[in-house]
Order: sequence, then structure tokens, then C-alpha cells
Amino acid sequence: MSAFNITINLDLNPRVETEKKKGKRVRKRTGHVKNRRLLDTKSKQKSSNLWKERSKCGAAQSHQNGALTRHPSARTSTQPKTCPPHRTAALSQAASLLAASTHRQAASIPTWSTDVGCSPSGAAPPSAGIPSKYLALDCEMVGSGPKGSVSQLGRCSVVSYDGDVVYDKFIKPPVPVTNYRTRWSGIRPRNLANATPYAAARKEILRLLAGKVVIGHAVHNDFKVLSYCHPPALTRDTSRIPLLNAKAGLAATECASLKRLTKAIFNRDIQTGKGGHSSVEDARATMELYKVVEVEWEKQLASKSQSGACQK
Repeated sequence: MSAFNITINLDLNPRVETEKKKGKRVRKRTGHVKNRRLLDTKSKQKSSNLWKERSKCGAAQSHQNGALTRHPSARTSTQPKTCPPHRTAALSQAASLLAASTHRQAASIPTWSTDVGCSPSGAAPPSAGIPSKYLALDCEMVGSGPKGSVSQLGRCSVVSYDGDVVYDKFIKPPVPVTNYRTRWSGIRPRNLANATPYAAARKEILRLLAGKVVIGHAVHNDFKVLSYCHPPALTRDTSRIPLLNAKAGLAATECASLKRLTKAIFNRDIQTGKGGHSSVEDARATMELYKVVEVEWEKQLASKSQSGACQK
């Protein structure tokens, strides 16, 4: 039997194989680094171009609207590079609508003069918008002189448009009281013992009434006892309102008492009992009566005032 010698030369040097694999990894890593640098460069250039386009678009829009606007951040890469014409038009239209809405709101707020008279539109200013401008006044009198025939101020009450008490004081006359008229005034000697002196009280009251629309029932009597004359244009006398008499079912020229009008219109009794009148109660009733005809009455007064101004 012949013998065969087979010689197999396997050059499997592990060191050489390792060097080959290492070279491949280095080349692959170098390629990745180059690609990443290229992508970063392109991304920065793209962001720079996008920011420039937005700045131009934002600047143009700012000048168009007449005010500076806040530009979006460059990080928002989902927005287009340029400002589309339809978007610019939409923004401009929105700004115009906002300006128009603001103008309409400002125009819808009524501004009234502090004086009663003609408004530019010929309509009377509604008191509901300026309730602090309206005050109701009522005074209670005591008597001085022989048999107490001379009226003197013994108490004064002023209430607001909502009926809140603004002023209410007993007042000591400058002359001796000879008749307290308790049955009507509700005032007794003890009420005037430490009351506010007339001169001081008068200053306080007139300061309150200055520039206000004063409402009273037969209010000329209250002004007389205060030695005061309020401007007629700022005076409302509920005893001389034909509209009020009509609602009460009375003759237009009749001078009805406060008690009678209150009963006829509100079905409420005031000035009851033997304790005398309360100037606070009377002032509140007067203000309530005024409110019943306020809108119609003020329109009539404004119309007359406007007619008089036009004739002049």
C-alpha cells in the first residue's frame, strides 16, 4: 500500500487578521465622522437662511401694522422659509379687524357732560350711568318767633340715587325755637340739645349739593330754609311733574302731597303715626317717585333745552 503525504499550509496568523478588521473599522468610523460634519454644515446653513427669510418677513409685517412684532424662534424648522402672500394678507386683515373692533368698543361707551342740558345726540344722559350725580333732599322744620311761625331748619337728610343715606343730622337753629312742630317734624327738644350748629351744617349740605341734580318734593321750601338757590337746570321737583300726576291718576296741574303720590303709585303709606315725619323716609320716597318718570322726564327736559339753545 502506497503512502500519501498531504501537506496543508494554513496561514492563520491571528495578529494579521486582527489588523485587517481594525483597519476596516477605522475607515468606517472616519466615513461616519465626515458624513456627520457635512450634515451639520448643511443644517447650520439651512437654519441661517431660514432665519434671514423670517426676519425679512417679520420686518415687513411689522412696518405694515405700524408696531413691532415678536418673531418666531429659529428652532421652528417646520415653517416655510419665505412668508407666503396669503399668510401676509391674513395677518394684515386680522390686525385691521382688531383695530376696528377696538374703535367700535371705544365709540360705544357714552360720555356725558357733567352739566344737565343738551347732549350732542339730543338725548338725555341716563342717570343709571352716573347715579352719584343725583341726590334727593328733604328737610324738617321747627318754628321760631311768635307762635313759632317762622320756619327754621331742624333736620336735613340727603339720600343717593339708590336710597343710601348720604347726610342726616339734627341741626340747631341760630335763634331760639318756640315751636318744635313735633307732630309734623318728628323733632323734640332733646334732639337739638347737642345738634350741629346751623352755620356749620349749611356748609356741609351745600358742599354735597354743589354740581348735583337735586330732587325734592316742593323742594323750594327746603332751599328757602337753607337760604340757598340751586341752579334750575339741576333741580327736579316731584310736586310739579305732570307725568307723575298722570301715573297717579291726578290732574296734570294738581300739586299733590308726597304722601298721596306715594300711596297712589306704590300703594305704600308713609308719614304714619304720631311720631312725625322722617326726613330720610321722605327723601327716599321722593327719589323713588323720580325714578318712575326719570327717562321720559329727562327726555322732555333735554328736548326743551336743545330747542332753547337752537333758538338762541
